[in-house]
Amino acid sequence: MKMLNGLSGQIILSMSAVVLCVITLAVIGSYVFYAMLWTFWPLSNEELDQWMPSSIEWVWMGLTTFVSLAVGCIVAVKLSRRILMPLNSVAASLRKLANGDLEVQAVAGDQSIGEAALLVDDFNSMAKRLKRMAEEQAFWNAAIAHELRTPLTILRGRLQGLAEGVFEPDTLQFCSLLNQVEGLTRLVEDLRVVGLADSGYLELNLREADLATEIEDDIRLFEPSLQAAGFVLRLYLQRRPVRCDPARICQALLALLDNIRRHATPGNVVVHLSTRNQINYLRVRDDGPGIDEHLIMRIFDAFQRGENSRSRAQCGSGLGLAVVRAIALAHGGTVTCRNVENGGTLFELSWNAR
Repeated sequence: MKMLNGLSGQIILSMSAVVLCVITLAVIGSYVFYAMLWTFWPLSNEELDQWMPSSIEWVWMGLTTFVSLAVGCIVAVKLSRRILMPLNSVAASLRKLANGDLEVQAVAGDQSIGEAALLVDDFNSMAKRLKRMAEEQAFWNAAIAHELRTPLTILRGRLQGLAEGVFEPDTLQFCSLLNQVEGLTRLVEDLRVVGLADSGYLELNLREADLATEIEDDIRLFEPSLQAAGFVLRLYLQRRPVRCDPARICQALLALLDNIRRHATPGNVVVHLSTRNQINYLRVRDDGPGIDEHLIMRIFDAFQRGENSRSRAQCGSGLGLAVVRAIALAHGGTVTCRNVENGGTLFELSWNAR
């Protein structure tokens, strides 16, 4: 074991000093007591000789002092080990963490003092969180690169074909290129919203708005794409002023509808807006096929896709539902997902009405 020094030496010296001070005060206090006793109750010479300490008493006081110092040093060594073992472990782990070892974990020991053990637990929690953040960053980098690769490859191939005369520069070619650019624009905007929300900088323009009218205006523009995919849109919107950022709420709604268009089987899509008990609710429900239970718990995480979805064939970015959650949290609300009795899926976004 590493020799105790530094703080442990200070603890031993401090304990020894305390022991010496206590013994000194005890001895001096006894003499003060005797002096006061003799002042107020004088003794004869014969009686005084009986009070004078003998050599045996001096030996006894010396032995007591030695034993007290030994006990103090033993207690100090054990105490310093209980304090320093977790501190040294944390210090060594910090050096490894600074060198990039995210697997490091500090050890508290079985006899560590509560505060020192708590320090070790906090360090281990921090190390685990840093490791998780590094893994998430690596996942995001890979996922973003994957999402950007397909449209950029298409754009590069089409533009190279146009430049070399392989493709005729007609309207169809330019519309195809424009669609790829719009897809990239949506991806960048979704990344921006999720990034701002995660860092707490997603700004909202909160006001009392006629949200039902805003939803109708935006949703009608999206309705043709739903109808082309075989969906029938049904709106049940309570008309009353709602405090929110209507542009962001509509953005979340369109993301939910786009998610349904990509994932769900053709059928009815119900959009319901209401306020109850000072809580605003925006619900979107489809007719199926539902979502696997293991996926529901992480469906609002970025780049999550169900294996049975049709989005893989339709180039979904996997960011739509993450954007919905970011907007809900920015409003101080929540968003949930659950399967309903008819086999469909219900998404519910809620936030405080005040």
